[in-house]
Amino acid sequence: MMRLVYLLAIYLLAPIAWLALAWRGLRDPSYRQGLTQRFGFGPASAAPSIWVHAVSVGEVQAASSLVQALRARYPHIPLTLTTVTPTGAARARALFGDRVDVRYVPYDLPGSVRRFFERVKPRVAVILETELWPNLYRGCGTRGIPLVLASARISPRSVGRYRMLASLFRETLSHGIVIAAQGEGDAERFRAIGANPAKTHVVGNIKFDLELPADIRERGARRRAEHSATGRFLWVAGSTHEGEEEAAIAAQAALAKAGVPNLLVIAPRHPPRFGAVADLLAARGVRSVRRSIGGFAGPDTQVLLLDTLGELMEWYAAADAAFVGGSLVPVGGHNLLEPAALAVATVTGPHVFNAEDIATALVAEGAVEQVQDAAGLADAMLRLARDAAGRERRGRLGQALVERNRGTLQRLMALLEPLVSASERPAP
Repeated sequence: MMRLVYLLAIYLLAPIAWLALAWRGLRDPSYRQGLTQRFGFGPASAAPSIWVHAVSVGEVQAASSLVQALRARYPHIPLTLTTVTPTGAARARALFGDRVDVRYVPYDLPGSVRRFFERVKPRVAVILETELWPNLYRGCGTRGIPLVLASARISPRSVGRYRMLASLFRETLSHGIVIAAQGEGDAERFRAIGANPAKTHVVGNIKFDLELPADIRERGARRRAEHSATGRFLWVAGSTHEGEEEAAIAAQAALAKAGVPNLLVIAPRHPPRFGAVADLLAARGVRSVRRSIGGFAGPDTQVLLLDTLGELMEWYAAADAAFVGGSLVPVGGHNLLEPAALAVATVTGPHVFNAEDIATALVAEGAVEQVQDAAGLADAMLRLARDAAGRERRGRLGQALVERNRGTLQRLMALLEPLVSASERPAP
């Protein structure tokens, strides 16, 4: 009965989701790309592939070390990476080029799932973090495709919802899915919803294994010099959402009023909002430049709008401090580990439920300060601007925590290697 209810719901929602994408595509052409892939269409893989799914930009970035390790270990096996968002797909193509088949994951409709499996022919599936797609998971089970949930997590408040969805693929969950959980609490909650204890492992969070480009600090130093920020307090508001740009602009003005020369770099999370943020800066009378049109900050520039993709890490490397967005508004927070790995003192808001364990650890370590509102952000940045030694101490603490938690990739590869090797053996 539950399966019939789910199928009815997904059939009713799929046209609405498709129309919503088409509507967004009128304003942002990237949303028109790959529409047919969401129904399982697309080119066929040349051979059975390893399939990795990463929902959006943050997960794609986290998956980069895994993808590189799989490509190095199995260069003869095609690799397919699916994502949900255009920004995730764009980031994947920028990272991997034509070495990886990047496409959109299909809607969880039986026909779409069937067409997807027929074209991609996955021999092993790896889902980053925890997205539950009952028909996709059930399809893996009926086709005998090993499925690994990597860096898997379930928050205590989500157990009920996951238990309901898991009932739709209970047999696959109890026999065929390997759980590579972030922590023991996550592992226990997976067992509680029906995961096989023998296939449930604690491996950690692969986001801690992010690979920094060897020259990232040199690139950051060049950014400071190019944008007249050598003698100023340079801070980044990264992955911001509506409402957070206003808070960052107010903090920049508060710093200036307090006599702190500073340059704010704002990097909105979603490209469709780049124009709106540029309009906001103009309406507020802020002296700003746009990175996308070759803009360079001069000595009098107050804000650099980073309306490009793939440069945020360079700006974290250039920064004296950072605010990571999606946290002053109830989005759930974005990746705190990038600035932490670069030893950048960081501020976050109260809404960090997307990676609460990481945020809690960084705050407890003294590497990240958590503020409640726009006024708190301004106060925190003013303190950081006036305390270079404190900034350096916080940065070192964050970097040390990241280093202590590395090793997830190695443990995850140890789980994957026998599955991939078994998939290469001919059936008896």
